[in-house]
Amino acid sequence: MKKKSEKTRCTWANKDPLYIRYHDEEWGKPIHDDRKLFEFLILEGAQAGLSWITILKKRDDYRIAFDGFDPEKIAGYGEKKIQSLLKNEGIVRNELKIRATVKNAKEFLNIQKEYDSFDKYIWGFVDQRPIYNSWKTNREVPSETSESKAMSKDLKKRGFKFVGSTICYAFMQATGMVMDHTTDCFCFVKKKL
Repeated sequence: MKKKSEKTRCTWANKDPLYIRYHDEEWGKPIHDDRKLFEFLILEGAQAGLSWITILKKRDDYRIAFDGFDPEKIAGYGEKKIQSLLKNEGIVRNELKIRATVKNAKEFLNIQKEYDSFDKYIWGFVDQRPIYNSWKTNREVPSETSESKAMSKDLKKRGFKFVGSTICYAFMQATGMVMDHTTDCFCFVKKKL
């Protein structure tokens, strides 16, 4: 039984304080900062096959291990750094994911050069403004959309790894490109006219 003072949240935001804080303060809020967008792109890829709470618990370790998600530094990682990351117990020690992070950093920098910012490029998949949904339950929320499929296809064509359409949709949700809080959630926002 919920106490009267408790807020109603999306059902996935369970009782874990870390999950609740992430849901309440970050998830679904539009991000236009290239470094934060890069961080979410990398973390969503790291999460593939795992639960998001696993990544949230390791997030601070990721920030330390990957130089605050500085794509210029990460793009320059050599074999010695990759081998040290493979021994770092604070992150997911999956060699494909670690190598993908380095590759993705290089491609991220290429997009910044081409578009002046990654923000301008990535938000182009939603015409530079959030998509507002009105899902009643979490079961209604799709795992991918035409926009996430287009994003995935283009990122892969550019050489990115761990950017399937489901990962791209989770990235879009996390960075506020889509507003997927359920209608009963206190964070739900209706489309502004």
